[in-house]
Amino acid sequence: MARISIEELEATEMELLEDLPYVHKVGMPARQNLFDEITATIKETFFPDDPLREFKGQTRSKKFKLVLQSIFPILEWGRDYNLTKFKGDIVSGLTIASLAVPQDIGYAKLANLAPQYGLYTSFVPPLIYAFMGSSRDIAIGPVAVVSLLMGTMLRSVIDPVNIYHTLLKSIFYGPVSRLGFLVDFLSHATIVGFMAGAAITIGLQQLKGFLGIQNFTQNTDIVSVMSSVFSAAPHGWSWPNILIGASFLIFLLVTKYIAKKKKKLFWVSAIAPLTSVILSTFFVYITHAQQNGVIIVNHIQKGINPSSVNEIYFSGKYLVSGIKVGIVAGVIALTESIAIGRTFAAVKDYQLDGNKEMVALGLMNIVGSMTSCYTATGSFSRSAVNYMAGCKTAVSNIVMSIVVLLVLELITPAFEYTPNAVLSAIIISAVVSLIDIEAALLIWKIDKLDFIACLGAFLGVVFYSVEIGLLIAVCISFAKILLQVTRPRTAILGNISRTTVYRNIGQYPEATKVPGVLIVRVDSAIYFSNSNYVRERILRWLIDEEEQLKAKDLPRIQFLIIEMSPVTDIDTSGIHALEELHRNLQKKNVRLVIANPGPVVMEKLHASKFTDMIGDENIFVNVADAVATYAPKMAEET
Repeated sequence: MARISIEELEATEMELLEDLPYVHKVGMPARQNLFDEITATIKETFFPDDPLREFKGQTRSKKFKLVLQSIFPILEWGRDYNLTKFKGDIVSGLTIASLAVPQDIGYAKLANLAPQYGLYTSFVPPLIYAFMGSSRDIAIGPVAVVSLLMGTMLRSVIDPVNIYHTLLKSIFYGPVSRLGFLVDFLSHATIVGFMAGAAITIGLQQLKGFLGIQNFTQNTDIVSVMSSVFSAAPHGWSWPNILIGASFLIFLLVTKYIAKKKKKLFWVSAIAPLTSVILSTFFVYITHAQQNGVIIVNHIQKGINPSSVNEIYFSGKYLVSGIKVGIVAGVIALTESIAIGRTFAAVKDYQLDGNKEMVALGLMNIVGSMTSCYTATGSFSRSAVNYMAGCKTAVSNIVMSIVVLLVLELITPAFEYTPNAVLSAIIISAVVSLIDIEAALLIWKIDKLDFIACLGAFLGVVFYSVEIGLLIAVCISFAKILLQVTRPRTAILGNISRTTVYRNIGQYPEATKVPGVLIVRVDSAIYFSNSNYVRERILRWLIDEEEQLKAKDLPRIQFLIIEMSPVTDIDTSGIHALEELHRNLQKKNVRLVIANPGPVVMEKLHASKFTDMIGDENIFVNVADAVATYAPKMAEET
């Protein structure tokens, strides 16, 4: 009789083991302390960038240096600043200044403020942002949408010439900026619709100056505006104003078209607004056209920003409306600025620090409110020009501020003869780019519910008001979220031939069902809001499958496997739903099997004793292990 060596015996044993399916066990994660979990959640919500990470293991002097650099990023990138970068910043700063000055005057009028307040807002806030912001490309100043928000939301409660509300609103912008995570609730589709509606509303508001209408509606909806326009026609229209406005609007649109076709000629469009203002102002001055019906800006206060600290009060009848405007304007301004910053940061391949951006935007508006400024944020048109002009750092904002300072100190009286029609033409040409038809069409192709949110925002702004349009968009977005949460997607999985991979049979036609096994995947966390739906949906899958098998005279379902890898979390209602599902399956003589539960889910299933109810042997690392375990048992029974 031949003797078998130990080595041969071990080799034979290994061959036999390889033929048997190896089943991995699902591990239990370490339980997390409740306080640590809450702290981590709050930290991730408000401070996702972990500003203290760089301070670990550093000396006191190094920590102090890092603190200063975190507050003032200019101290970090300023060490590498050189003459080459300065040349690029000088050119871009002068270019955006030529665009900013006429826009500032027009946007101030849009906000129902005196023209100098627009110039004030392009002087102090950009200086602060240059020292504290992390974007190299953002150009800071007043913007059309926020100016419209202020003009419309405050018009009904305060005298337009009173700056008090503007200052109070800017003060409240600071705390709102620390809640930047709220911006995430405004979807891309919502912003596209809101911006398009705001652009049309802003354009309609310019018809007053463009047509020279004296008695114009205080409302912003399209019905009221068009009624006001046509009720004034034709005798209430000023044809000299229309001629001036139309001529320069054509000029501005042509220069934008040239700049769009030939990128190197971007400066043609950038200097066109200032050129329009200079030419029209000179024309009115030498012809005395204001005596023939041309409406002009009139007085613009000379000098730099006066202090407005004594005009800020945190009590009285205007407090509530100031808070409301601050919240709405703050969210919109943050959304626009961060979106602009991220866009150019991606193009130039550098990182935009969200925390630093929010702090910079908040502080510059708080300081601005104490120096007669209204809300400032990143301007897309100026930022695009800043980028095209070759800006290297935020020093371009400093250059722009210096130019605005010189304008305030030296030449503001020259703008007194500027026709309002030209300012209207400048604003109309600036907001045209806010209407993104291609983006709206793409949203329609990708997601119809997103398009409804986009359309809701657009119609709400155009036919009612800016704040109502925003509210409609947010409500539709929340409704979409609730629909997705309460009615999560589920799918039946099948096996891809000659693999251990299981995929949705609706997406993969070649995937085949395993006889006697129903494999269901839940593509969402299971909470109180959807737990009953998930349970009922799985039971409906099971009933439908059993009816089909019975009609074909095939073996019944014996095992129900729930693939839980997409289930990121589960609450007590979700666990109760699984327990009820387990009891329903027991009545049908079907075994419940769980595959690939995540650590959070596994911890809660274990804490609730659900794992004891179904048995640890019915919890698997993946679907393949579960099928490999129970398929032989079904074969034996049949």
